[in-house]
Amino acid sequence: MRRVVRQSKFRHVFGQAVKNDQCYDDIRVSRVTWDSSFCAVNPRFVAIIIEASGGGAFLVLPLHKTGRIDKSYPTVCGHTGPVLDIDWCPHSDQVIASGSEDCTVMVWQIPENGLTLSLTEPVVILEGHSKRVGIVAWHPTARNVLLSAGCDNAIIIWNVGTGEALINLDDMHSDMIYNVSWNRNGSLICTASKDKKVRVIDPRKQEIVAEKEKAHEGARPMRAIFLADGNVFTTGFSRMSERQLALWNPKNMQEPIALHEMDTSNGVLLPFYDPDTSIIYLCGKGDSSIRYFEITDESPYVHYLNTFSSKEPQRGMGYMPKRGLDVNKCEIARFFKLHERKCEPIIMTVPRKSDLFQDDLYPDTAGPEAALEAEEWFEGKNADPVLISLKHGYIPGKNRDLKVVKKNILDSKPTANKKCDLINVPKKTPDPASVVRTAGAWGACLAGSGLSVDDNLTVSKNLPGHVVIFESVALPSAPLAGGFFVCFL
Repeated sequence: MRRVVRQSKFRHVFGQAVKNDQCYDDIRVSRVTWDSSFCAVNPRFVAIIIEASGGGAFLVLPLHKTGRIDKSYPTVCGHTGPVLDIDWCPHSDQVIASGSEDCTVMVWQIPENGLTLSLTEPVVILEGHSKRVGIVAWHPTARNVLLSAGCDNAIIIWNVGTGEALINLDDMHSDMIYNVSWNRNGSLICTASKDKKVRVIDPRKQEIVAEKEKAHEGARPMRAIFLADGNVFTTGFSRMSERQLALWNPKNMQEPIALHEMDTSNGVLLPFYDPDTSIIYLCGKGDSSIRYFEITDESPYVHYLNTFSSKEPQRGMGYMPKRGLDVNKCEIARFFKLHERKCEPIIMTVPRKSDLFQDDLYPDTAGPEAALEAEEWFEGKNADPVLISLKHGYIPGKNRDLKVVKKNILDSKPTANKKCDLINVPKKTPDPASVVRTAGAWGACLAGSGLSVDDNLTVSKNLPGHVVIFESVALPSAPLAGGFFVCFL
């Protein structure tokens, strides 16, 4: 006998907005015309891009800091132009990256208990784009690897630990990049662009693996994200301006696996994907609803589940990682909906009678531990996310501080150590003729000072209780030119 209704444990998922006293009120959400989500969330903090005069800023609020937010509440405000995108590091709940109209990417370390003073000094500034930076996205499994994309049509992948741009993909896109998404293990990225192409790119080989022209034929912005099985999910517009969603296999992108038309609204559909349950939530900018779909292996592959509707349109949306949810209430997703003046959490729940832990709703999920170091990933290694169980709830551990060690020696200032009697500097051996000329010249300069110079260009002077030694570093032939180190006692 043929089933009329498809069996799914997520058929009855329902959304519910929290009460007013659990919202974040009186927030001046950014009005900048850019199609990003304007909000980023993790199990400790919610970050919201806000209106700011004389530059760009965003709020970082501890999750428990609900109610009215005072106008004088400290912000993160180091950018000189409006902030366009923010993204929390998946491996540290206190590290956040921001991209801005000032063409820079900044990485910030938030204090453990939140901000008490406005933060103006980032841990590192990443400069390499020639136009505004509208996309930032952390690598899902490698520590300190950050991707940024700008309106210069370039994608740069940074090693944040050294402040270096190690991969620059500046010749793959002929028009503006709408969004970039990493795959599950971070070996590939997919992009949607204004030239109506969806590309799958291997960033380390710097080559396009797969490409689809006119994935959606409409002129409005598209979005493309990777799913856990390696397929690509896209949202866009038809030639008649109807909103569409499609599913693609990167190994054969001639025809979509599935293509559905939804409605004729003109808001860009932002997709949020849960790899544990294979549910995609679609939030349209300017819409007042969240639609959700389940992706399966059986036709029609993309199954409509339900719609959460409210009265107010959304300006942006934040999506909580799985480890930040309340497993005791069968919560499978939590959104942070941005209104014009407030942020409203929306909780998605699967109704269950039992209070016990529901294994089928909560398979092991990606934890905060990085599977690879940045150097390993750049050398070509891949690794899946390190999974954790949510059976007893997620307990945040101690986060490592982000330390940036710049390789450029000009950026490192030597520390003065007043107790030293000797400063050792690596010697370069000059040719003998140069030594004789230089020693003679230095000897003439130092005559009458009580200092002496030998053939090794070591200048010394005896003082009561001390011997001061100055060692030259590849001094040139002329005296008083070149570099040398002095220790004052």
